[in-house]
Amino acid sequence: MTEQSLSTQCSSVLRWTLLVMATVFSTAVMAQSVYQLPPGVVSRMSSPENHNGVQGQGARLNQGAKGHAFDAIPAHGHVDLLNVDGPGIVKRIKLSTSDRSAKRWQQLRIVMTWDHADKPAVSVPLDAFFGLAFGAMKPYQSVWFTDAEGRSLTSTLPMPYRTGAHIAIYNDGDTPLTHIYYNVSYERWPHAPPHMAYLHAYWHRNTPPLGQDFVILPRVKGHGAYLGTNIGVRADPIYGAHWWGEGEVKMYIDGDRRYPSLVGTGVEDYFGTAWGMSHFINRDSGCVIANKKTLRWACYRYHAPDPVYFQHDLKVTVQQIGGGPLAEVREHAAHGAPMKLISVDANGHISNLLTMQHPPKLSDKDFPDGWVNYFRHDDWSAVAYFYLDTPTDNLARKHWQGSHAPTP
Repeated sequence: MTEQSLSTQCSSVLRWTLLVMATVFSTAVMAQSVYQLPPGVVSRMSSPENHNGVQGQGARLNQGAKGHAFDAIPAHGHVDLLNVDGPGIVKRIKLSTSDRSAKRWQQLRIVMTWDHADKPAVSVPLDAFFGLAFGAMKPYQSVWFTDAEGRSLTSTLPMPYRTGAHIAIYNDGDTPLTHIYYNVSYERWPHAPPHMAYLHAYWHRNTPPLGQDFVILPRVKGHGAYLGTNIGVRADPIYGAHWWGEGEVKMYIDGDRRYPSLVGTGVEDYFGTAWGMSHFINRDSGCVIANKKTLRWACYRYHAPDPVYFQHDLKVTVQQIGGGPLAEVREHAAHGAPMKLISVDANGHISNLLTMQHPPKLSDKDFPDGWVNYFRHDDWSAVAYFYLDTPTDNLARKHWQGSHAPTP
């Protein structure tokens, strides 16, 4: 490779990286840039009073006095929040509904398609996209998502596009939703910048077999940046009150297969806390729901300060590992709790049972007395957010309906 071509390649990568970083941190630098006037940029807002924010066409009903403040969504139908052509960026989405029950939230999903693509980049349960779970609305505020007073949802995650944007809410229920209020603030650009990345989000829910990791993000192909996740965990009561989050979050980057390049030390560490998980709300990480009675947790970790860049592909998983004192682990095992022993921490002395030629049995009298880690299985769901250099991705998104458990 010549010095000139190497310089050109490095310059291209640098421009792309700087663009993604600028997009990710747009909310953080808003105070510094709001006084600048970008050439040719036009501000618009789509709402029921003026779909798509057409020039001079807002508030025309009832002599401009709140003539059309909400839309309805028919049963098994949808409503477009935004459907526009040309280059631009969605800066903010705010919405609320008249029916905020868990049953209704189980029936709604948000779908986003960029550049008139043949499949969406986002198709996610509505509450999950905004950082919640189980159909439960909870007051909180993070760097990109807010549920003000537990009654409305807001996103400020930047969503750029080159030739068009289509954002819709689908109602998979058998009854209509009579009221949905929304405002979608976006900008029309004179042209799209080079090396622009598109927002994608992937959601799924399952209970992997014992010893298998829960996949937060299947291997996605392309050039992009991982922005983080929010998860919902329905812990299996067969394990009692034992901690479910001893598993490590692993990121397999650019060809990693058996072993990842990025690996943490436990679920609570990845989500920004330690020694278990209680309710807390921070800018980049938090736990919106921590209900030890119903064994429900809903947590988020957004990589605003540390996006994970990948050049070719990325896969993100989390292990299903629990832990507890030896006596309690024996008790749960005796009652039929599925588990596979992993290790024992006896006052700082670690016994890695999986690599022992003849590991002790749980019933042995000389089994090390300490904190026992073991594979378990629980009911997990997750949304993974990422930017990609294409408006579509290689991930299969199954249609879902009624996916959430009742409100904790």
